[in-house]
Amino acid sequence: MNIEQLKEKALALPLLPGVYIMMDKNGDVIYVGKAKALKNRVVSYFREGPHSSKTAMMVSKVDSFDVIMVRSEFEALITENQLIKLHKPKYNILLKDDKGYPYLRINRREEYPKMKVVGRPGKDGADYLGPYGSRTTVFEAVNAVSSALKLPTCSRRFPADIGRFRPCIDRDMGLCAGWCTGSPDAEEYRRTVEKAVMIFEGRTVELEEELTREMELAAENLEFERAAAVRDRLRAVKTLAEKQLAVSGALADTDAIGFARSGVKSCFVVLHYIGGKLLDKDTELMDDPLEDDAEAVSSLMRQYYLKRGVCPEKILLPVKPDDSDDIERMLRELFNSKTVLTAPQRGDKRILVQTAVMNASEEIKRATDREERISGVLKWLQTAAALPELPARIEAYDISNLGNEDAVGSMTVFTDARPLKRDYRKFKIKTVEGADDYASMREVITRRLTSWAEGDEKFSVLPDLFLIDGGSIHARTAAEVVESFSLSIPVLGMVKDDRHRTRALALPDGGEIGIVSNPAVFAFIGRIQEETHRFAIEYQRSLRDKKLGSSLDAINGVGPVRRNALLRHFKTVSAIARADTEQLSKVVPKNTAAIIFEHFHPSEKTDLKEAEDK
Repeated sequence: MNIEQLKEKALALPLLPGVYIMMDKNGDVIYVGKAKALKNRVVSYFREGPHSSKTAMMVSKVDSFDVIMVRSEFEALITENQLIKLHKPKYNILLKDDKGYPYLRINRREEYPKMKVVGRPGKDGADYLGPYGSRTTVFEAVNAVSSALKLPTCSRRFPADIGRFRPCIDRDMGLCAGWCTGSPDAEEYRRTVEKAVMIFEGRTVELEEELTREMELAAENLEFERAAAVRDRLRAVKTLAEKQLAVSGALADTDAIGFARSGVKSCFVVLHYIGGKLLDKDTELMDDPLEDDAEAVSSLMRQYYLKRGVCPEKILLPVKPDDSDDIERMLRELFNSKTVLTAPQRGDKRILVQTAVMNASEEIKRATDREERISGVLKWLQTAAALPELPARIEAYDISNLGNEDAVGSMTVFTDARPLKRDYRKFKIKTVEGADDYASMREVITRRLTSWAEGDEKFSVLPDLFLIDGGSIHARTAAEVVESFSLSIPVLGMVKDDRHRTRALALPDGGEIGIVSNPAVFAFIGRIQEETHRFAIEYQRSLRDKKLGSSLDAINGVGPVRRNALLRHFKTVSAIARADTEQLSKVVPKNTAAIIFEHFHPSEKTDLKEAEDK
């Protein structure tokens, strides 16, 4: 439909609340909105008049629209949320999809409950604490709490593994109570886990009182060793409390929302508070200068709490949207809460909102400054190397080998100066015998571009620049392959100095571009080279460990259980091979440790036997 036809259709709509759905010529949903009166709202899009640039662009793409009439503005709000979640329309304000909120799972029905970090709650009878701000935060908190209460962080399973292995080094270091020995027992374990739960629920004062009573009782009973152990736990818990180890915004009684925008970006920030103390911060940075603060806060706030699955009693806003009453009602009904939305104009609450807004502004400034630095680095590279365009996507390659075996190639990808790890690729050299870096690089670049030519989706995007670890000969080798595919992608080598730092970029014709005098470029290229080398080395080690790993199964006395225990403890087979019998015996019995050591050090066994014979 053209604009006039769309306007005519809109004029026929009723003055009822509802949701409108804009679609493009392919029938894809590009925008979803709600309205108190459908006719007035939808007609406004197709009348001549001032529109924001984003709205004007959206309207230019509209080919048809549909509406859903409902009984109230509140129902319109709920329906709009559901449709936005379903269609993720291009022109709606959307939170990123890649941010999840992890939970802490504890199954109290188990004899030895373990704290596990999971992506979402399950319907399995276990208890779930959270949601938390990030997986890293939760893992750090679990380790801190486990250390304070001397709970295990190893992979042993209780009670199945009790007595099967010697206690690991954590017990010797005082980080674990040695639950794998069976003493302390399961009852004590469960009591300790409940103490951990109290910490995660923010009940540290209550826990400190409980531990104090437990310590005093042990002292009265002349159980001085136990009293000392409880005292140490009490000290550790107090330390955690001082650090405000309340890692969950789910504990917050107040959220302060901040929103800021510049000419190119917008930022949404949520600060979580409990008892006036800041717990955590969530940030959403968008490459879109959203034009209506109230609309942006309304949309982002709704998506945020629906996705998070929990909300506090007070939500402080920088501006109160027209639909705040409906949002408040929605949150109350969804989360069975007494949530109140306010936009404070003065006092302490206003200060909290101003702090959130300040954080949002600073996030935009940092992001903008970083982008300007990145742009400067990429523009310098373009000018210095006479590149036809800005090298927004860079692919870097390295070859690694151990002697004449296990030669591998690595490919890393940087887009806008950030590593794009999902596009990293690794190559096992197939056609080259011996340590020939030039031939190996030729094979890797040939395979990469052949995959592109054959339509392999994993290699479908070509770079603006190839960076090759090495000098001019390496660069020329890769450039010849690129030219053989009738491509004109620039190729540069990364040359190191005698301190293994990247000092220059090598041209295929033998020339060099110095980068030491430009600290930003020097750091950027050095980072690419180090990352590409690391990726190659890790792949090479994994192949070597895989080869060695098969030999573990051939060792007498090492079955699947012991093999897995060894790998969990030492991480790699090469580490197992380097371990002495004392280290090995912390995981397996002494006689098995001796057999494993002899397997990896046969010459030492022979030398010992010869010494004994003499």
